[in-house]
Amino acid sequence: MAGLFDYEFQLEKINKHQPPLQKLNKIIDWEMFRDTIESALEKEDRKSNAGRKPYDKLLMFKILILQRYYNLSDEQTEFQIKDRLSFLDFLGLQIGDDVPDEKTIWLFKEQLKEKDLSKKLFELFTAKLINNGIVAKEGTIVDAICKCS
Repeated sequence: MAGLFDYEFQLEKINKHQPPLQKLNKIIDWEMFRDTIESALEKEDRKSNAGRKPYDKLLMFKILILQRYYNLSDEQTEFQIKDRLSFLDFLGLQIGDDVPDEKTIWLFKEQLKEKDLSKKLFELFTAKLINNGIVAKEGTIVDAICKCS
């Protein structure tokens, strides 16, 4: 049976290896995307507080980053977020937090596509990586500078 602090200890062990997602969170100021996304996707104010609150749009964008660079389907993205501690940490979530389902992920992508925003956001993201010496390829995010011995 897992103890109270097992999650934190396991995450600490993972982060000692400096996974690429942890590096992204250190390099990228994710808030730089918020205004662009929220202004393009703003809807009328909710008339009622009933029902589930919408997911944070920045969280949804970070999910698309995971999806694109790990080449995941919507279904696999949902599963991997629930399954991988490094994905949860990257997204600022913890075990047991509510995770967007595959239909929510698909809908967010469609909303970005309707507003012709996907390409702009990913170009901005890629430019930020390049400016920080990180090369992004689908499936990998690696240092541009070789640290050979």
